Amino acid sequence: MVNTPLPDHMQPIHVDRILRPLESRISEILDEFCPAHQGTERLNDAKKLVVNYTVLQILTQTFDPNFCVTPRPEDLAHAEAWVENYCREWFVHSGSEPPHEQITGFAGNGKEFYSTLTHILADIVPALNSQALSSRYYGFVTGGVHPVAQAADNVVTALDQNVQVHMPWNHSISTVVEHYALSMLRSLLDLHGFHGKTFTTGATASNIMGLACGREAVISARLPDHAKKTGGVGELGLVAACMAASVKEIQVLTSKGHSSLYKAASVVGLGRAAVKDLGFADAPWVLDLKAVERELKREGVANIIVVSAGEVNTGQFGTTGETMKDLRQLADRHKAWIHVDGAFGIFARALPKTARFAKLLERTAGLELADSIAADGHKLLNVPYDNGIFFCSNPEVMSHVFQNPNAAYLAPVAITSRSGTNTEIQSPLHVGLENSRRFRALPVYALLVHLGRENMGEMLARMVDLARKIAVFIRDSDKYDLLPDEAADIECTHIIVLFKARNPDLNQVLVERINETRRMYVSPTKWNGENAVRIAVGSWKVDVEEDLAAVKLVLDSL
Repeated sequence: MVNTPLPDHMQPIHVDRILRPLESRISEILDEFCPAHQGTERLNDAKKLVVNYTVLQILTQTFDPNFCVTPRPEDLAHAEAWVENYCREWFVHSGSEPPHEQITGFAGNGKEFYSTLTHILADIVPALNSQALSSRYYGFVTGGVHPVAQAADNVVTALDQNVQVHMPWNHSISTVVEHYALSMLRSLLDLHGFHGKTFTTGATASNIMGLACGREAVISARLPDHAKKTGGVGELGLVAACMAASVKEIQVLTSKGHSSLYKAASVVGLGRAAVKDLGFADAPWVLDLKAVERELKREGVANIIVVSAGEVNTGQFGTTGETMKDLRQLADRHKAWIHVDGAFGIFARALPKTARFAKLLERTAGLELADSIAADGHKLLNVPYDNGIFFCSNPEVMSHVFQNPNAAYLAPVAITSRSGTNTEIQSPLHVGLENSRRFRALPVYALLVHLGRENMGEMLARMVDLARKIAVFIRDSDKYDLLPDEAADIECTHIIVLFKARNPDLNQVLVERINETRRMYVSPTKWNGENAVRIAVGSWKVDVEEDLAAVKLVLDSL
């Protein structure tokens, strides 16, 4: 196999030179300080864990991630070849006779622990992007990983809690930590009326939950009194419940909805065709309330309204504080459910309450009037993948949809803490999609405890400041057009900047040309049928002036 060049400090021989002394020194320390009764096997496991974490930190932090945001093509090819080789069911050799040396990897007797670690660090790590390490990874609305969240996530992996049942007295404190992490998030975002709350895998799962809860609520609200005793969709099924409620159709009304909304509509049985786009022609992300009202008045049709709080291409918002009040009145009058897709946009509510962010705060005002909200932790919150958040104003609806019945071995819901205070903590498996769940709450808990409200606001503010300065640079450039509107108010910019090259030929290859520099990474998209580039600022590591200078350097060079 051809070995492509790697940075010197990541060559296998150098990785081995780091690993062996570290193993020896860590062994000495652990032997000295760990109680003898822990046993040799447990100490050896601890040594491997510490070595693994330490070496990974050394190798990922000893190069400038802003110099190489994405891997080289040769590193990707090298890693793919080695991975394919190790994972074959058989061993490939050039001669007619099998090799005499011992076969390692999946086809043979496996690889020794440190050899396996060397393979991962020397062969695979160079072929991974630096989205968690670089402030200039602007693709896919992806956050970084704050160091305190990373440290907490290592604890999550090491102790591997299954956060499904609330048993804090004799089993695990994990559900209590989850409850308070979500409570702090709720406070940060000023969503105090949302007593239903859980962590998910991401905003896609949270959108599925939002539509599932909305489906349950809008059908149950139309059931005749005698049928309500038999339950809604969760008990009867979608077809039977719709028949009992005389509902012939369920619609999802939105404006420039994210693609995951269509997936969610398919998953919960409504169908992708149920999603109706009701935005204005000249501002497609803004929800047209008159069009919404016309749909709400249709006979025999139940409706879920989805507000785009951060449209994925422009970062713009579907409502304002005033229109949310009007929308709430319409929803109440016509028994509709309001869900907010706030994957990244909802965090604008946590910006400092200053004139600088007044327009963003106005565009996220009123979202507390919704029935449910989806958000991503692994975006602007800067905790590791995967981490999503779901808030619901009606916990009973969550229970109706997601309860896990007929399992006698699972503990009942506990409503008091050890101190006797009422915590209303529900077992997560009764209010969410999963029965088995990672301890996703701990990195969020660690981040919020570490930063506090003020520093969280400052971190988010730096992202907005950089996005706005990039938008101004593009607007004033003679090579690029700021989208969707050159005359747009820069103070309405959140964390996304959309643009295209004025030269049609350059615009066709603009994303590739930018990403080939490896100094930054951007995502392609389309706007009004033309290729466009989207910069999404999401890292805690943002340095406004340094990152702005790097973006200018790349764009000016093309």
